[in-house]
Amino acid sequence: MRIRWILFFGAAMLAGALGGTWFGPAPAGAVAREIIELQSGVTELIQGQQSLQTQMTQNAAVQRTLIEQSLDAVTKLNTSMSAVQKTTQDFSAASGARLDTMGTQVQGVSDNIADLQARLGKLDQKMTDVQNTLQSVDSKLAAPAPSASAPPAAMSGPGGAMPPSAPGAALPAASANPPASADVLYSNGLRDINGKHYDLATQEFQDYLRFYKDTDLASNAQFYLGEIAYMQGEYQAALDAYNKVTENYPKSFKIASARMRKGYCFAELGQKASAIRELRAVVRLYPGTDEAKRAAAKLKELGASAG
Repeated sequence: MRIRWILFFGAAMLAGALGGTWFGPAPAGAVAREIIELQSGVTELIQGQQSLQTQMTQNAAVQRTLIEQSLDAVTKLNTSMSAVQKTTQDFSAASGARLDTMGTQVQGVSDNIADLQARLGKLDQKMTDVQNTLQSVDSKLAAPAPSASAPPAAMSGPGGAMPPSAPGAALPAASANPPASADVLYSNGLRDINGKHYDLATQEFQDYLRFYKDTDLASNAQFYLGEIAYMQGEYQAALDAYNKVTENYPKSFKIASARMRKGYCFAELGQKASAIRELRAVVRLYPGTDEAKRAAAKLKELGASAG
């Protein structure tokens, strides 16, 4: 029993010695080495932080420079865009004026064609009348000559004057403006409006309406009076002229153009609601026509839909 306790205490002492060897404090040299290594690591960390801070400062400077350059570029771009927008607006305004002038010229050409067709029809009628007259002359020449014994009194009145014509006898044609006068007056009006001689064109179309108000081209003359006023910026006078086209000539082929122009006049006079109403009516009543397309473009310009 005693031997057993001695062996137990011996084993315990051996275990304590081994534990002290394993878990005891490290020698002073090892501790100093670890401290030095730790200081080296801290120094490297500080240097790395300083290097990183320097790099970030440089990057920030580069980014600031790039941002300033970008702002300068955006400013220049805005300036360029403003110049382009102004140029576009000026070009659009000039194009609109050219289109109006071209539209008037095209309408003039169309009217000239219609006028030429009317002249051809009248010429054909005149040819027919001439042929009938020639046939009548031929038939009279083929008739027997009157008797030579007819008394001279039947041929002349007192003093050698011709006696009054008998009832039913042919009379000279009454003096009147020939159909060509209306054509010439109308053609001159078209020529002067295209040449921008607006005063002359106004007088010529007014004369046409005064003397030939019942002809096929009377509504055209009335329409061109509105065009002259519109091109001179007299929008109320133009509106009155276009109203006469729609009121006095409801079957004229200028109705669509007159109503479109009425919408333009309302817009120029600041009556936006009336302009939109009139232009929408043109789009609805005359689909697919040039007037409908121009009315839709004007509605878009006014910020309104065509429907």
